[in-house]
Amino acid sequence: MENNLILQPVVALILWTMIMWLWMYVTRIPAMNKADIDVDNLIGGVGSDLDAVIPEKIQWKAHNYNHLLDEPTLFYAVCLVLALVSQGDGVSLAIAWAYVGLRVIHSLIQVISNRIKYRFLVFALSSLCIIALAIHAAIAVFH
Repeated sequence: MENNLILQPVVALILWTMIMWLWMYVTRIPAMNKADIDVDNLIGGVGSDLDAVIPEKIQWKAHNYNHLLDEPTLFYAVCLVLALVSQGDGVSLAIAWAYVGLRVIHSLIQVISNRIKYRFLVFALSSLCIIALAIHAAIAVFH
C-alpha cells in the first residue's frame, strides 16, 4: 500500500482540475449572460470562440482548465506506472507532490495575473518533475 501513496497527488490534481472547472463556469456563465450570448440558439463552436466576446480575465480560467487537461495526462500515466511497479513512494512521491504544487501555482498565476514570465517558469519546473518521474519509471520498467 505504501507504494500506492503516489495515487494521492494524482487524486489531488484531479480535484484541483475540478475546482478550476467550477471557477471557470462560475465566472464564465455570468460573463456570457452579460454579453447577451443566447446559448439556446448556439450551434457548434468551441470555447475559444468566446475569447473575442467575453473579458480576457474570464477566459483565463477556461484556458487554465484546458492546460490542466494537457500535460498532466503524462503525470497521471507515469504515476500509475510507478504505482503498478511498486515505486510510488520516497523520492517519486515527493516529486509528484511538487508537481501538483507547481500546477496549482501555475493555475493561480494564470487566472489572477497571467504573467507569462512567471507562468512559464513554473510550467518549466513542473515539466522537469514529469521528466524525473518518467526517468524513474523507465528505470523501474526496463531494469
